[in-house]
Amino acid sequence: MNDSESFETNLDQGEVGFVDYHDFISNTPFHFESGGVIPQLKIRYETYGQLNAQKNNAILICHALTGDHHCAGVHDINERKRGWWNFMVGPGKPIDTRKFFVICSNVLGGCQGSTGPNSINPETNKPYGLDFPKLTVRDMVQAQSLLVDHLGVEKLHAVIGGSMGGMQALQWVKDFPDRVNRYIALACCAKHSAQTIAFNETGRQAIMRDPKWNEGQYDSEDGPFGGLSVARMMAHITYLSDIGLEVKFGRKRKQADRSREHFDVEFEVESYLHYQGRSFVTRFDANSYLYLTKALDRFDFFETEADKNSFEAIQASGLVVGFDSDWLYPPQGNRDVVDQLLRAKKAVSYVELSMNYGHDSFLVQSQDIFQLIQTYLTSQ
Repeated sequence: MNDSESFETNLDQGEVGFVDYHDFISNTPFHFESGGVIPQLKIRYETYGQLNAQKNNAILICHALTGDHHCAGVHDINERKRGWWNFMVGPGKPIDTRKFFVICSNVLGGCQGSTGPNSINPETNKPYGLDFPKLTVRDMVQAQSLLVDHLGVEKLHAVIGGSMGGMQALQWVKDFPDRVNRYIALACCAKHSAQTIAFNETGRQAIMRDPKWNEGQYDSEDGPFGGLSVARMMAHITYLSDIGLEVKFGRKRKQADRSREHFDVEFEVESYLHYQGRSFVTRFDANSYLYLTKALDRFDFFETEADKNSFEAIQASGLVVGFDSDWLYPPQGNRDVVDQLLRAKKAVSYVELSMNYGHDSFLVQSQDIFQLIQTYLTSQ
């Protein structure tokens, strides 16, 4: 059986199949929360399933920091790269494309097709670089709302996301209280702790101190890849857990090679992190990494009086999911979101799952997560 035949067989088992992305382009100037403006907005997205006649079955999925719009299916039979939540989205899966019209877009500020720092500014014909406006999670959600308008959806059945995606889900129900029926926020928090901000700043400094960063005006083919690789390596450690790393790698060594220098890769975990760093620079832009991590550091769900007022306007019911091995966004941060919402008499539930995969647990195939999401999406 060849690869094509094998994949076609899988289509009967719940795959959405071959998908292609689309670009939503708005030629109306987009205004950022900071007051910055860009003359044109492009949002790259994919959809799965069909919007029903009542237009009430749409689900928006929001990706995490280094994710993108490719949530399910495959683009190319030769590449066979399935979407980052492929096991969750498809016919008969928890986010069932026989019932729901599913939307996933690359965020504003990203580097996988949506407008971001590496995009060409139509007014200068040069990349924005650091001329790209200051970015917030609210800006990402405002851009998504324009896409949802474009697709003819007045009210979303649900907004779902993990990590940065969970923060977007929270922002959606606050900024557009009459446009979301329910939401699911996994492995997120109301705001970053000092430790999380410190990790992000260290990653940003690794990029900005790379000589090839050049104040953000670097050659896309010869950028600050060393700094970006180190930033990814360090961040990736925070996505995992101590027990997960111990089980997978422990102190296993690569095959001894006495000709190696003292500081060459010796342990398997070192080799794994080097691989993560090398592969990341082939698909992600350094300036986008700077902008997105800073947007996350700025996020504070309960920050200002104005926010508290809009927080009071929330109408959607919610499900917040924490993971006991997540030390980047610990369960207490997820519980704090729920506690605040319950005090305001909002309809929200909290579930804490025991998994060994750390912050990335929501990206791991799990029957518990399957049942939670499937049940919540179909409940009355």
